[in-house]
Amino acid sequence: MEPFFRFENLGQQTECLHGVTMKNAAHPLSFSMALHTGEPKETVVANRKTVERLFEKKQICHFVLANQTHSDHVYVVKKQETKGWDHLESAVSDCDALVTNFKGVMLGILTADCVPVLLYDPVTEVVAAVHAGWKGTKSNIIAKTIQTMQREFGTKPENMIAGIAPSIGVCCYEVGEDVASYFFDLPDTLKVKENGKYMLDLPLANKMQLMDAGVLQAHIEQSGICTACDNDTYFSYRKEQGCSGRFMSLIGLER
Repeated sequence: MEPFFRFENLGQQTECLHGVTMKNAAHPLSFSMALHTGEPKETVVANRKTVERLFEKKQICHFVLANQTHSDHVYVVKKQETKGWDHLESAVSDCDALVTNFKGVMLGILTADCVPVLLYDPVTEVVAAVHAGWKGTKSNIIAKTIQTMQREFGTKPENMIAGIAPSIGVCCYEVGEDVASYFFDLPDTLKVKENGKYMLDLPLANKMQLMDAGVLQAHIEQSGICTACDNDTYFSYRKEQGCSGRFMSLIGLER
């Protein structure tokens, strides 16, 4: 069985490697990838080593993760290095988007409802992994990541390919006006409920922000998978009422 969800558009790019892990009962902790939630470190690292082995034939030697804080901070990996993979303490601090053009380096984002976005520019050969919860989306972390790619590597948004990975959908993401108010300028992302609350389409909000940043609609692929609806396959913090598991969205360049 394929251990990853994969995008068709990114899968057609021979130099770009990617994958989104899924729950797997054959592995401990349902194959959780999270070191920050209090689960036994050795067990989680063993799960990550399984992922590592799946990429080693492609000469992926380094994995970079961040200490995600729902910020709009972008970190550029400027050398072949491993951060946050075996030890939480070495993760990139206070960051929610990672960018690199180094081959053999895999970038990873951990989620259990928030929106993971994977980006690849095949012209300048640059990749990015973005964690966009409602706070990051409110701060338009997508645009800031693309701006970083433009500034550092000359990336043109119209050349970019984007994948919006499994995340909680509009069907299951109820929010109050305190959150919804940040998205009133994107009315298509909100559905008003009779109880005065709103259903928020966070994946659509990120797609719209990608397009506003210059990414072509034809280059954006949405998984269409709601983590709360498909909780047997993906961790969902909201559906599981505070789960400790996280799945990982990964992207990198083959050496």
